Amino acid sequence: MTRRPPQTASIAHPHEDGKLFAPSADRNAQAICALLTAVAPATGTALELASGTGQHVVTYAAHLPGLYWQPTEIAADRRTSIDAHVASSGLPNIAAAVTLNATTPGWGMQHSGQALVMLSNLLHLISDREAQVLITEAAIALAPAGRFVIYGPFMRGGELTSEGDTRFHASLTEHDPEIGYKDDFDVLDLLQTAGLEMVEVVEMPANNLALIAQKPAF
Repeated sequence: MTRRPPQTASIAHPHEDGKLFAPSADRNAQAICALLTAVAPATGTALELASGTGQHVVTYAAHLPGLYWQPTEIAADRRTSIDAHVASSGLPNIAAAVTLNATTPGWGMQHSGQALVMLSNLLHLISDREAQVLITEAAIALAPAGRFVIYGPFMRGGELTSEGDTRFHASLTEHDPEIGYKDDFDVLDLLQTAGLEMVEVVEMPANNLALIAQKPAF
C-alpha cells in the first residue's frame, strides 16, 4: 500500500522548474555524505530508495563520483523534482528517477547487482511489515559485498531518547497506528535475518542513527 504520512513528516516547498525543496534534506545532506564517503563502495551502481525531492541524490553523486546513482520515488511530483535537481546539477552519474514502492515484494531482483542501497528517513513512516519487506528486498538487490545504509530516527533499546522524538513518534502513531519509530535492535535483527552482516552503527546529528550492513562476498 501507499501510505500518506502526516504533512509534518515530509515538508517540501515548491521551487522553480518543478523542483521541490525540503529544509530537512538540506540540513542533513552533508552529514550523510560524510558518512557515505567513509563507508560506501568507491565504484558501482547505487540505488536510492524513496529519493524525495532529489536534493540528497545530487549531493551524494557530487561527493561519490565513482558511483552511478539511480533515484526512485512513488510520487510523480517528486520524480519531477528529482529530475529537475539532477538537470540543474549537470552531474553525469545520476539516472532519471524511476517509480518504485520499496515496501512491495519483488523489486529486489529487478534492481539486482547494486554496490550500494541507500535509504534515509523512511522506516518511521511505514509499518513493521513494510519495513521487513523493504529490508528483505534491499538485501536481494545488493551485489556480493554490497552495502545497505539506513539513516533516520530510531528508538534505542525500545526507548525514545529525546522530547522531540517522543512528540514526533506520537504524532505519527496518532495519524496512523501502524507507523512510528522502529527500534534499533529490531531493525538489526531484520537486517541479519535478510542475510546481511552488520558493519557499523553510527550516531548522527539530531539524534539520528545510521545502520550499515553488508551482503556477504560469497
